[in-house]
Amino acid sequence: MVAPLVLGRVGQAVPLLLGVVVVNFLIIQLAPGDPVQALVGDFPAPEEYVRQVRAEFGLERPIPEQLVRYLGQLLRGNLGYSFAQRQPVGTVVVERLGRTALLTGSAFLLAVLAGVGLGVVSAHRPYSWLDNLTSGVSLVAFSLPVFWLGQILILAFAIWLGWLPAQGMVSLRAPEVGLGRLGDIGWHLILPVVALATRFVAINARLARGSMLEVLGSDYLRTARAKGATTARLIFRHALPNALLPIVTVIGYNLGFLFAGSVLVETVFAWPGIGRLLFDSVLTRDYPVLLGVFLVVSVTVILANLLTDLLYAYLDPRIRL
Repeated sequence: MVAPLVLGRVGQAVPLLLGVVVVNFLIIQLAPGDPVQALVGDFPAPEEYVRQVRAEFGLERPIPEQLVRYLGQLLRGNLGYSFAQRQPVGTVVVERLGRTALLTGSAFLLAVLAGVGLGVVSAHRPYSWLDNLTSGVSLVAFSLPVFWLGQILILAFAIWLGWLPAQGMVSLRAPEVGLGRLGDIGWHLILPVVALATRFVAINARLARGSMLEVLGSDYLRTARAKGATTARLIFRHALPNALLPIVTVIGYNLGFLFAGSVLVETVFAWPGIGRLLFDSVLTRDYPVLLGVFLVVSVTVILANLLTDLLYAYLDPRIRL
């Protein structure tokens, strides 16, 4: 029964992705600004040269023709050619993709482990000082804008205390290879990961707490407790697996938001990922790179939702019917 579920979800994802590609293309085309002007610069240029640059990148053609041409390139696996960087978009995006995956993957693990862990601990002793503290901090953390939090973290831990680096991915004097370089990257990773994951830790903690409280009040948990089951067995063997269903849904939904939300974090911390690439491409009106980044983010969100549906079906056999 899993194969039809997978085929059905993939069949829904294909037209969705096509619609997203078309909408992204039209939004970028309708945005203010001229990429040719960004390429030529502020100095006056001969009209003939401007027309030559416009024709070189196919910008003189009508928008519907450009859209058809772009879709044809995508079907051949070609994401286009960067105006500003003068190289294929696929090369530019792939070069940055691993760095963003490292950032968002680390933030995702922190959000899941810390959020669910705090929620379980709070639900185990509801309305205690620890539960009240966790709920209050989660409410504040959920409300913090990520770009503001990032700047506060830089001021506190990089400038005032001097404990962590403020920006970048590696230090200038870091080793080229080996454990020293990995340690330097991890040192630079701490602040952006905390800034990116804080809001999602709060979401997961509050959701896990509510779901666990609901399950812990069930009759079968009271029966297991009456039979002498230990606290650890009650929580991890009986309660947590049944409380995971709504948590898994939100976690998978947040994975796409983590990936898309890395734009602000990478800009604040000068992390050289696709978020920073997106910011730079907006400034230079590099439309092909913008479309490439949007496509990667869209595919990531769709895949995250697909994996969430499959995991949900694995945890709840009723979904497979």
